[in-house]
Amino acid sequence: MSTSTAELLKGAAELFPDEVVTQAHVRHIDLPGGAGRFALITLDNGLDHTKPTTFGPASLANLDSELDTVEREAKAGEIVGAGITGKPFIFAVGADLKGVELLKRHEDALAIGQGGHAVFRRLADLGVPTFAYYNGAAMGGGVEVGLHCTYRTVSQALPAFGLPEVFLGLVPGWGGCALLPNLIGAERAVSVIIENSLNQNKQLKGPQVYELGIADALFEGADFLEESLRWTASVLKGEIEVVRAEVDRDEAWDQAVARGREIADGKVHGAAPAAYRALDIVAAAKNGDLRAGFEAEDQALADLIMGGELRSGIYAFNLVQKRAKRPAGAPDKSLARPVTKVGVVGAGLMASQLALLFARRLEVPVVLTDIDQERVDKGVGYVHEEIDKLLLKGRVNQDKANRLKALVSGSLDKAAAFADADFVIEAVFEEMSLKQKIFAEVEAVVPEHAILATNTSSLSITEMASQLRHPERVVGFHFFNPVAVLPLLEIVRAERTDDASLATAFSVAKSLKKTAVLVKDAPAFVVNRVLTRFLGEVLRSIDEGTPVEVADRALAPLGLPMSPIVLLELVGPAVAHHVSGTLNAAFPDRFGVSENLGRVVEAGKRNLYVHDSGKPELDPEVDALFQTGDTVLTEEQVRDRALDAIAQEIRLMLDEGVVAEAQDVDLCLITGAGWPFHLGGITPYLDRAGVSERAAGRRFLEPGVASVPA
Repeated sequence: MSTSTAELLKGAAELFPDEVVTQAHVRHIDLPGGAGRFALITLDNGLDHTKPTTFGPASLANLDSELDTVEREAKAGEIVGAGITGKPFIFAVGADLKGVELLKRHEDALAIGQGGHAVFRRLADLGVPTFAYYNGAAMGGGVEVGLHCTYRTVSQALPAFGLPEVFLGLVPGWGGCALLPNLIGAERAVSVIIENSLNQNKQLKGPQVYELGIADALFEGADFLEESLRWTASVLKGEIEVVRAEVDRDEAWDQAVARGREIADGKVHGAAPAAYRALDIVAAAKNGDLRAGFEAEDQALADLIMGGELRSGIYAFNLVQKRAKRPAGAPDKSLARPVTKVGVVGAGLMASQLALLFARRLEVPVVLTDIDQERVDKGVGYVHEEIDKLLLKGRVNQDKANRLKALVSGSLDKAAAFADADFVIEAVFEEMSLKQKIFAEVEAVVPEHAILATNTSSLSITEMASQLRHPERVVGFHFFNPVAVLPLLEIVRAERTDDASLATAFSVAKSLKKTAVLVKDAPAFVVNRVLTRFLGEVLRSIDEGTPVEVADRALAPLGLPMSPIVLLELVGPAVAHHVSGTLNAAFPDRFGVSENLGRVVEAGKRNLYVHDSGKPELDPEVDALFQTGDTVLTEEQVRDRALDAIAQEIRLMLDEGVVAEAQDVDLCLITGAGWPFHLGGITPYLDRAGVSERAAGRRFLEPGVASVPA
């Protein structure tokens, strides 16, 4: 270890007091076939696979120290090569983000990048061939440490491999941006660094790692290390020659970077800098100057660590990984009752999606009911078709497909269908009297312990349960569409819902693998209330005279997953109009009902845009329906109005106790509306942009939470 590297890591370690330290254990083995003595380094933090191995400063120092010994042995001719692998199921998952949150100074952030490079580069400079054996999950710095090696193997069973940094608001800063395109070409590197990362942090499996050319050999998981060492021996003896495809450094490189910028524009619309900084480094890496590339990575890493987007990204990551697993306010799980059969009232698209989800996750009988046999048959048929699709994709085998299909049935007779159901959920039209009637019918035939759940998106659960003999067992169970994709489940406690019913709802949500957030019974709950308030401001600006295309572009600088009008089309004008009506009745001073949207609904139009020219343009028929004023706002004015409205509404929701904390609002928007990590959901952005204080009187989060500590 050089003095400068040692000092760098020692100083950084003092800033990471709670680091879970990874050890680098070196053992020496004699390779098969007399290939020679070999140094094998195993990364291990001493914990099981549920606590993945990470690289903090002390961990890097441990690896650096062990490389001193390995380097001496290499120079003395005592070893023919060195390899690095991980503990069972885990190779390494990158930098210790807990420590990154604590950094306050640019120079400290710079030291983290430089320290990682200084240690990892030694694997390329040992003087003997080096090998990375990706035996398990490898992400971020775990991927990058292997890229510095001469050769790489990967396990067929490896479940997750990727560079998630851009997703979080960073760049692959320990060699990823410079080394990967020089290994597999810019086109493939851009897919891994930018496209996969911005596609909800998509991970690669072992075979894909090999097919991309990141690994030189692929072996079965059962004897992966043994086979990797046998392959290593053959490489060192010259029996196997590793041939890699030549990297195209001409126009194809520039085209790949341009494609990456298009992907970034489409996903974040320039709102978050990480993807663009990563692409700048990839573009500059075309000449193969790795040293310059590493220096650019160091600088980008430091700049981004000191930026609000990364802090928001880490905050969002922690919400999804930690808070989501321990829902605030959830009752003691020991109160939950078992669910051995599920009933679904309704057999439309939403109800059918729910039936499929319950069958797949709970693997218990699920029965749908509706008003006629044709609807019931259509609902059951949808579930069976979706299971067939899973079979074709290899997601389930034939036996599992048959069993899942057998679990889902339909009936017109609620008494027969629900007599032994433990959990019945309704998913019918949003009309209070209809839902009350259905619950009365269901209550009369289900067992006394059965939970009655509603998928309502905006109606009062308390009112819905008010005419029942046992309102204490009614709970809101609000899913988001598409059910299979969006993780959020708003669990709504009505005024008389008891703890056992609520605990059962949370237990079911966990079995469904959903992110459950406890919500008070308030109009439209969380996500729909926030979205309707912000969408209402955009529609109001259009009603007043702002051109649709101007209003629709107003929120683009935030990098939301879709523009307001596209969101309106996805929700459906009729549904959006209904929810705005519900909220207008509850809060007429803040929620308006757009007469223009009403005309669109009345005309039966489902879309406001047509795409005849290849880009979205206002449908002339919709344009003819609109009656507007003559107040024309700029994009900035529309944006300020919408953001102020969001901040005001969230403050009111918190004051009303709709959720426990601002963190729950953010978790809902991330998992239920797909709002990006670089916003932290939304409250970190509102704090950072000064909107919170301007519109709501104070910040939502304490300084240092989702922001650089003071």
